[in-house]
Amino acid sequence: MNTATPDNAHDRLRWMLLALALVLVAACALPFVVSNYRVFQFTLALVYAIALLGLNMLTGYNGQISLGHGAFYAIGAYVAAILMDKFGVPYWATVPAAGAVCLLAGFLFGLPALRLEGLYLALATFALGVAMPQILKYKHLEHWTGGAMGIVIVKPEAPEWSGLTQDQWLYFVVLACLLLLFAVAWNLLRGRIGRAMVAIRDQPIAAQAMGVNTAMVKSLTFGVSAMYTGIAGALGAIVIQFVAPDSFSVFLSISLVVGVVVGGLASIQGAIYGALFIQFIPNVADEISKAAPWAIYGVFLIAFMYLMPAGVAGLLRALAARLSSREVR
Repeated sequence: MNTATPDNAHDRLRWMLLALALVLVAACALPFVVSNYRVFQFTLALVYAIALLGLNMLTGYNGQISLGHGAFYAIGAYVAAILMDKFGVPYWATVPAAGAVCLLAGFLFGLPALRLEGLYLALATFALGVAMPQILKYKHLEHWTGGAMGIVIVKPEAPEWSGLTQDQWLYFVVLACLLLLFAVAWNLLRGRIGRAMVAIRDQPIAAQAMGVNTAMVKSLTFGVSAMYTGIAGALGAIVIQFVAPDSFSVFLSISLVVGVVVGGLASIQGAIYGALFIQFIPNVADEISKAAPWAIYGVFLIAFMYLMPAGVAGLLRALAARLSSREVR
């Protein structure tokens, strides 16, 4: 049986780096070749990719099912909106603040959730997602949240030296955040913490016997996952320029789960594929049928799951493995 040689491994790494460079070049050129509305849509897709990466850490790598991550997205969005609207904080400074708040909120929520697993944890997080819009409408919080009317955010201006429009500038801001957060996730998941997360997902008893602090790792994973989602929420609020409780219904949480599954569980690049799906497929379905767009959306979802049960990333991995095996032969 033939095995891959070091030269083959070096060639694969070279091709992977070349493909990554081409993708980055295409991503940087994108806002200059499409309309401002399309730039806005692609910016939101990048925002969703950050949120999906955070949820994938929790569900794909650590095995904790969350149906309420839309709540952390809402917290991040409102932190950014309140800081900008009430305190005049620059938009760029609200993003790490939203991440810090959601890191704490996710860690604290993860502590009592340690007693829950599987569907019980999913229901607990689902309850959080359902309750969040009502909490934001609570009359004693209206001074901060704006109640049902929400908060309008002033769209940031692009620096004069950039020569970019507002939409193009926000696209590059979100792209920079995405690349930074992807690099952090890549290193985290391939380090000691990442191995502990996967060990807890696959063999929790064995992981505990090997000295892994399962309670701490699971709580930290929940916190980091919430931090990523909160950063996405802050960026999404800045891009859309508006936040309101009804924008963060439980449907947002379900959409994030759909994006993770379609993109591919336990896959970093799968977050990109899932984000493109949840951003553009509803629009495609609406163009196909104005009368029943969600029925068309359901058909697309069923087709994706039937044709790609391991997600888009899983399909691409399988194709790459098949091509590699042919080269070895």
